[in-house]
Amino acid sequence: MTTESLLEALRSPLGQELEPHHFDKLRELAKEVEFEEDHIIFSEDQPSEDFYLILSGGIALEIVIGGRPMCVQTLSSGDELGWAAVLMRDGWHFQARCTCPVRAWAFHGPTLLEACKQDTAFGFALMRRLLEVVAGRLEATRLQLLEVFKLKAKLA
Repeated sequence: MTTESLLEALRSPLGQELEPHHFDKLRELAKEVEFEEDHIIFSEDQPSEDFYLILSGGIALEIVIGGRPMCVQTLSSGDELGWAAVLMRDGWHFQARCTCPVRAWAFHGPTLLEACKQDTAFGFALMRRLLEVVAGRLEATRLQLLEVFKLKAKLA
């Protein structure tokens, strides 16, 4: 893990949420990964395995409707991806496609959840941040659906 990636992660909302010793725990569990542009990190309804903290690059969260992807939200440096791997492990709710090269920290969801159970202060901080992420995704999806309905109303 590079010093650069550590500094990027510390500046993220998740890095700001954690106490220094909690961040050390997170860093111990992290594996640095890279993805190329247009790489599909995961598709809807795939089993959830990994949670990511994006260090650099961009990812489009998409819902595939009728075989066509519709972007719900764009993620970038400091954003989290894959909350379901930690909270639910029963499949993704979006497709995640790289819009440019991406570097991230990857965490095995069940291992991260176990660390939360063992250290409840760490777990509370992480879960609080994940709840913010889930709420943000719900709001982004709601706004996209409103735009679709407005467009349909104009065309009718």
